[in-house]
Amino acid sequence: MSVVKELLRAEANGTISFGNYELDQKSKLSDFEHEGDLYKVKTFKEITKLERNGMLVYESVPGTAVDNFAASGNEVSFIVEGPEDAQVILGLEEDMEYKVQINDEDMGPMKTNMGGKLVLSVEMGSADKVAVKVVKA
Repeated sequence: MSVVKELLRAEANGTISFGNYELDQKSKLSDFEHEGDLYKVKTFKEITKLERNGMLVYESVPGTAVDNFAASGNEVSFIVEGPEDAQVILGLEEDMEYKVQINDEDMGPMKTNMGGKLVLSVEMGSADKVAVKVVKA
């Protein structure tokens, strides 16, 4: 896996991949249609942000590359890659509890705030990529 040179792309399995943490200047792609939704991505070395229909879906500081991002009503899963540890914010249902797994390790339940944001710390360490799965409890 590596950065997404086209900033945002649809994968054959129905997921999307986005983000390029190697860019020195902010780049964005708007109005990317995927399965009836419009996506917008902004990405560079300092931040990667994905919106669906004008609402926050994913944000990371510093910037990351995300592969096979899938979001359903009850679950969000993706693989994240970056040059260093990252703080990831997911836009989910507000005031709801979720079970979080990072690289198949249970992180326990976490609750979203009133804005529906769930904040995760993803430690890259020596890993090339980190798998994240968030399921509504």
